Amino acid sequence: MTEIFLPGPLGSAGALAAMIGAGEPQVSAVIAVLDGHRLHVDPDGLRLVPLPAPGSRIHGRLVAAEGEAAARLRFCLSAMGGRAGEFPVRLDGETRRVEVHVAEAAEAPEAVWSASSWSPALDMALAEALAEVLGQFGHRDAAAMPHLLPAIAMRAAARTAGRLEPGAVALRQGFARGDVAQVALRYPYAEFFGIEEHLLRHRRFDGSMSEPVGRAVFTSGDAVTVLPFDPRRNAVLLIEQFRAGPHARRDSHPWCLEAVAGRRDGLELPEETARREAREEAGLELGRLERIAAYYPAPGVASEFITAFVGEADLEAAGGVHGLDEEHEDIRGFVTPLDAALAAVASGEANNAPLLVSLLWLALNRDRLAAEWGPARGIASGSVTPSA
Repeated sequence: MTEIFLPGPLGSAGALAAMIGAGEPQVSAVIAVLDGHRLHVDPDGLRLVPLPAPGSRIHGRLVAAEGEAAARLRFCLSAMGGRAGEFPVRLDGETRRVEVHVAEAAEAPEAVWSASSWSPALDMALAEALAEVLGQFGHRDAAAMPHLLPAIAMRAAARTAGRLEPGAVALRQGFARGDVAQVALRYPYAEFFGIEEHLLRHRRFDGSMSEPVGRAVFTSGDAVTVLPFDPRRNAVLLIEQFRAGPHARRDSHPWCLEAVAGRRDGLELPEETARREAREEAGLELGRLERIAAYYPAPGVASEFITAFVGEADLEAAGGVHGLDEEHEDIRGFVTPLDAALAAVASGEANNAPLLVSLLWLALNRDRLAAEWGPARGIASGSVTPSA
């Protein structure tokens, strides 16, 4: 039996269950303290690794495991960049030398983990991420995992949001997550996007449960779109960029007209994403935001969930080429009259669902927004300045 130290939230019940795996024997875990170290965490809250730090200490759990359970724990800790060593930990008035996975200083995240800044939602996201990390156990070497962690954390945040958001039920039958029985789950592909293969049974409308059915799902993080609208000029800002999806379909014009869009960072609020992406993709500071809808653009094949906004903007000097070099973005932003954008809907030039949803919504609501966001008000640094 091997004793392995799990620092901070890695010792929580949810994280431990994700790492040990369903059907594995239960392991014993007791509270322990690792002296001379502090716990570092990356911005996504997934890489949690101890780093030597005299005078500091880390609270965690000491887990006694063997066989497959011990191998899974080691895989996960190594995937985060920890390297196994033997260190003394304190528990119940005694000191033991046990296995601890510690990072090299040059490889550890900069931020120091704090219990006061942690939350139940982050615990849930961590457990979701660990389940996907362990989905690669036996298929990838742990040393190949660290570069996958940001994308895994992105998908885990989306699954956490899905669990926490109640959803409206009025016209639907009322079936819920409890009406689905997961038989098996595989992660055959994991890079920036992922693929999950589900074998499941679900409730049928006659009340019975279906036979086991296989469904493959293209997975990603949640996304946000925002259509910048200048009610004083009755104009919108659109962006244009190359898209691999139309290229893969052999589209003769694989550049798309779109609304400003991007992935949510971790558990970032959709409104925060909208403002950040407007700065990154269009160089804009937005004023007021109005939520349009939140929806699955392709629920039969993809987990992507989009929250759409219209954002108040002064578009007098807007436009140009923007984007982040590290993400290989080459994004042309340009201002056009709203009526010209709606003509692109009619012609088919606007050919992706998020832009169609946003433009058609704005066509129905522009008069109201013009009255509410009209010339009596101005925009400065992303805020709204009331008139005198």
